[in-house]
Amino acid sequence: MAQPRTAAASTTAPRKARAPRKAAADPLFDLRWRRALRDLRGPLARLYGDAHDVPALLDRVRAVAEGRWRERPADLRALDLLRDVDPEWFLSQDMVAYVAYADRFCGTIAEIPRTIPYLRDLGVTYLHLMPCLMPRPGQSDGGYAVMDYRRIDPRLGTMDDLEQAARALRAQGISVCLDLVLNHTAKEHDWAERARAGDPFFQAFYLMFDDDRLPRDYEATLVDIFPDQAPGSFTFYPDLNKWVWTTFNEYQWDLNWANPEVFLAVLDTILHLANKGVEVFRLDAVAFMWKRLGTTCQNLPEVHDILQAIVQATRAAAPAVIHKAEAIVGPRDLVPYLGQGGHEGKVAQLAYHNNLMVQFWSSLASRDTRLMTQVLRTHFPERFSRASFATYIRCHDDIGWAITDEDAARIPYLQAHAHRNFLADFYNGSFPGSFARGADFQSNALTGDRRTNGSFASLAGLEAAIESGDPTLIDHAIARILMGHALIASFGGIPLLYMGDELGMLNDHGYRQDPELAPDGRWMHRPRMDWPLVAGLPDRPRSPAARIHDGVRAIMAARKRLEALAAQVPTRILDTGHPALFALLRADAIRPLTCVFNFTEHPQRIACRSLGLDDHLEDALAGRRVGVEEGELRLSPYQALWLRRAA
Repeated sequence: MAQPRTAAASTTAPRKARAPRKAAADPLFDLRWRRALRDLRGPLARLYGDAHDVPALLDRVRAVAEGRWRERPADLRALDLLRDVDPEWFLSQDMVAYVAYADRFCGTIAEIPRTIPYLRDLGVTYLHLMPCLMPRPGQSDGGYAVMDYRRIDPRLGTMDDLEQAARALRAQGISVCLDLVLNHTAKEHDWAERARAGDPFFQAFYLMFDDDRLPRDYEATLVDIFPDQAPGSFTFYPDLNKWVWTTFNEYQWDLNWANPEVFLAVLDTILHLANKGVEVFRLDAVAFMWKRLGTTCQNLPEVHDILQAIVQATRAAAPAVIHKAEAIVGPRDLVPYLGQGGHEGKVAQLAYHNNLMVQFWSSLASRDTRLMTQVLRTHFPERFSRASFATYIRCHDDIGWAITDEDAARIPYLQAHAHRNFLADFYNGSFPGSFARGADFQSNALTGDRRTNGSFASLAGLEAAIESGDPTLIDHAIARILMGHALIASFGGIPLLYMGDELGMLNDHGYRQDPELAPDGRWMHRPRMDWPLVAGLPDRPRSPAARIHDGVRAIMAARKRLEALAAQVPTRILDTGHPALFALLRADAIRPLTCVFNFTEHPQRIACRSLGLDDHLEDALAGRRVGVEEGELRLSPYQALWLRRAA
């Protein structure tokens, strides 16, 4: 087992949740509860039936849900009714998401309403505010070590500020998404403080061991998440005389989801925040929630039972709310988070398509789309039932090169480990001829694998191109950025725009001057929003920032016009046999759309028949007819085409 992490003292404490007093039955809630009950019984029985009275547990779940329903504000109840009628609202092609840290975007949560015109101009309908619940003091894993789920980080504002901002955004058709960490709390959380004080009720909220025998047995098959900064998965606390499961960092204590009290407490927290105006919950670190000896304790079947129970119980009290599973996992493990088998249509409504992200960057570096085509054709269904992906090119986190031996073996001369090393070298800029400016993150001494940090623009070559002053290199970098946005806007699901990517903002190396941020290299690609740059866009229409901003706006506007891009429409990956091109069909019954992407800096040609198309085509992205020469399409460097039969 790795060396034990050291631990320090902590403060604070909560109260145990109480069921609300009996009130007259509400017919609408009764109907919703009956609907939820059909899909609650099974998962709760599988999770807790061996040791607990499941009918009594269901009564307690109902009490929590009904109590929060009675507190729900009138405007949110009206939204509930709208979304009961249209439960697939989030699958519309109108949906465009924007992701930002509130302080880095506009200073405080109270200032968010003034950004609404900017967001609406981009077409945004969904605003994900990165961690803003009360974190522990000092290092907090970027805000993911939460010590109070009912309070906003005082540096960002108050819960009243969040309610008012959510109301203003909702009035303009923008849903608020908030992070909720399900795998762990900060060691300063109320529950942890009670546990530390010796309360057995709250000690059972966590995974605590009197000696290191079981931790050693578990750790034989666990994988270090932060091997550089926090090796090992357990921490010994001398004041407790116990080992505590700490998957991520010493100050993040894993919750014991085998205890139904944890389920009830987290559900109550979700519904409390839903009543404050949160419409989407990004459920963080869900892959790690269930533990079983002899496994990696990731993606176990019980995780999907927990998610189904959370989603269905939430629907009873707040049907306007949806959930997004943060599961950055391999292709085989990702699909179940959107519903498979008995969980189909019943678990998280959204999940991150990290494999699309990885394959975008892989194809861009290699100028070869065969692996991308293979992975996306083999592992993913064409559509999901009442669920879809959140598609993105990068996020606040690092990029893990999730390329398996199995997938690489299907491509001649490709070896997974060598390719992962190539990608890490290419995107840290050390590979000869690389256009990227990124950095390694969390090198794993056992496997040799490295993850990668960097902003979209810097990884796509804009930083190096601007330094070179070469107009052609700048054009290529801009084209890569716009092609990436065209890909996530057309693939299926909700495209996520990370703050500043619509302006081509570069890496921010100033984080190294901040003692709190310096230990975490991911702050390099979390720059502060450049509002002076935004203000100056009209005066510099040919600048890289203006060209990228105009291009992203046009892509998202075109998306909204095309019913073929709604998430209910199947996404069919096409194997064109052309290694420079990636193609997909959005198989709309009335007017299908074929999307083609050139992943190289060279012009490419492809026969229309290879895409199942004739000669009479228009590019729905650019809004013009497409010239076809001798039955062939021509794509310029890094061009994206959204093709359909000309009217």
